[in-house]
Amino acid sequence: MRTAHVRRAVGTASALLLLPALVVGAAPAAAAPQAAAACGTATAISKKLSNGTTWTMCWRISGTKGLVLEKIAYKPRKEPRPIKVLDSAALAQVNVPYDSGLTEYNDLSDIGFGNTAVDIGPEECPGGTIGSAYVPQQERTVKALCTTTAPHGYAYRGDVYDDQGHAKKYTKQGSDLVVFSVSQLGWYEYVTQWNFSDDGTLTAKVGATGDLSPSDYSGEGTGWPIGKGGHDHATSHYHSVFWRLDFAADGSARPKVEQYDTKKAGRGSGSAVLKTTRTPVTKELAATSALRRWWRVASTAGVNADRHPRSWELVQQHSDHYDAHAYTSKDVYVTQYRACEELASGNSDPACAGRGTSVDRWTDGETLTHPVVWVNVGFHHIPRDEDQAPMPIHWQGFQLVPRDVTAMSPLTPDDLSGHNGRAH
Repeated sequence: MRTAHVRRAVGTASALLLLPALVVGAAPAAAAPQAAAACGTATAISKKLSNGTTWTMCWRISGTKGLVLEKIAYKPRKEPRPIKVLDSAALAQVNVPYDSGLTEYNDLSDIGFGNTAVDIGPEECPGGTIGSAYVPQQERTVKALCTTTAPHGYAYRGDVYDDQGHAKKYTKQGSDLVVFSVSQLGWYEYVTQWNFSDDGTLTAKVGATGDLSPSDYSGEGTGWPIGKGGHDHATSHYHSVFWRLDFAADGSARPKVEQYDTKKAGRGSGSAVLKTTRTPVTKELAATSALRRWWRVASTAGVNADRHPRSWELVQQHSDHYDAHAYTSKDVYVTQYRACEELASGNSDPACAGRGTSVDRWTDGETLTHPVVWVNVGFHHIPRDEDQAPMPIHWQGFQLVPRDVTAMSPLTPDDLSGHNGRAH
C-alpha cells in the first residue's frame, strides 16, 4: 500500500522510532478529577452513557504503538463501584508482507503509529472531544484522539407475558463510548479504534483506508487487475494486526486464563450431544482458533452477586492468519508478564536481550502467574476496482465480552430483575 521510497524517507530518523511519545495535552472536558489524578502524565476519560453505564480510562500516545489505553474500568448503573477490566491495552504489531515476495513491512517497529499520528478534524469526531498529544518525531502537538459516543442499535427487545397472557414489550437502544486515533504511513491511513458498550463489551479494531500504492504492482496470481483491461495487477498483501492485553480482571493481579472446547459426545433423542470442557491455561500458550473453541480471563479476586467469578471472554472475528512466519501463524498467545515484551515482532527493548524479538519465542513453558494475552487478527487483502481513491475502510478486530461480570445484564429493566435463574 505504500511505496518503498515513502517508507525509507520516514525511516531516516530510525533512532527516534523506538522512543514513545508520552507527553499528552489537555484532558477532555468530560474527565473526572479522581480519574485524572490516577492517570499521572496520561489523560483521563470518563463518560456516562445514556443507559447508565460509566466507562473510565487513561490514554496516551506512544511513538511506536500509537494509542495506548490504561486503567480501563466500567461501572454498571447498579454496581457500587467501578469494575476493572484492563490495566493496559495497545497495538503490538502490524505486519504487512506482499504476495510478490518482494516487500514486507512491520509498521510499528519500523515506523510507529504514534510517530505518524495525524490531526483529527471536527467533521471526523461529530459531537465529540478531540484530545492533543505532543509527538517528538513530528516536533509538534497533534490533535490525536477523538472521544465521542455512537448508537449501536438494539440493546435488547423482548415481550414478557403475564398470567393472563398479556404481553408487555421491553426494548432499548444501546450506545458506545468510541475513542480512536489515525496514523498515516505512506499511502495507508490506519484508524485505531476502541468501542466501549453500555453492556460492558469492549471492541478493538483497526481500519485501513487511504489509497492503493501507485507502484506496488505484480502479475497474475500475486495481484488483481484494476483499471481498464487486465494489464495492471495491484499486488495482494497481508495485514496481521496484533494487540497486547494486560488484564486487571476486577482488580486481580493474577487472573486465570481458561480454554473451552465444545465437541460432539454422541446423539440424543432429538439432536447431537455437545459437551463443553474447560482446560486451565497454567503455562504459556501459543494457540490457533478451532471450531467451538474460545478463551476467557477470570478474576481470582472478585465474584458477581451470584457468586460466580467475573471474567471476560475473547470473541474472535474472522481471521486468516499468515502462516509464512512462525509468530503470525497463531491466533492467540498467553505469556508471563515482562515489561520489556511490548511488541509481537521487532521487539528491541534491551531488557529482553537474549529472549528473542517475537512473541512466539516467549511461549517457552513458563508457569503463568501474571498472564498477558496477545491477539492476532489476519486479513488477506486482494485489491479490487472499488479500492481506488480513496479506499473504503476495511476493519479487523475482536471483542472482549463480559461473562458473569454482573448477575444479570447491566441494562436489565428494574421490574425484570427478579427473573434471575430458574423460576421457583
